Amino acid sequence: MTGKIDARLSALGIVLPTPPAPVASYVPYVVSGHLVFISGQVTAAPDGLKYIGIVGADLSLEDGKAAARLCAINVLAQAKTACGGDLDRVKRCVKLTVFVNAAPGFTQHPEVANGASDLIVEVFGEAGRHARAAVGAGSLPRNVACEVEAVFEIA
Repeated sequence: MTGKIDARLSALGIVLPTPPAPVASYVPYVVSGHLVFISGQVTAAPDGLKYIGIVGADLSLEDGKAAARLCAINVLAQAKTACGGDLDRVKRCVKLTVFVNAAPGFTQHPEVANGASDLIVEVFGEAGRHARAAVGAGSLPRNVACEVEAVFEIA
C-alpha cells in the first residue's frame, strides 16, 4: 500500500531517486532520537550533476531555484531511506540549510532557497513549514549551484 506522502509525490510527478552512497568520510544521514539529520545533498540527477555554475553569473535566479528543488528531492530520497522507506513517519521538517554557489554581490539567496522550501511544503503541507538558513558560498563541491541539508522530526 502506498503511503500518504508517496501518493503526494506521485501526484506532483516526483520520482525519488535511489540515494547515492557517500563519496567521502561521512554518512548520508544520522538518526538521533526522533530527529534525522540529512547530510548536504547536491544537484545530482540519474544522468549526472545538473546546474553546474555560479548563480548570478553562469546561472539565473530561476536556475538556482530549480537547483535547490532538485537538492530537496535528493534530501527526500535520503529521508525516505532513513525512515525505512516510509515518509509517513516524518512528523515535520524542522530546518533546511541552503547553500548557494553565488557570484560576488548576489543577494537573492532566499529566493533561490525557496526552490527547496516550497517543495518541502508542497510534499508535507503544514508539517513541511520549517526554520531555514540561506547562505551564499564562494564555491560548492563540483561547482554545483546549490547544496541543501535538512533536519526532520520522525515518529
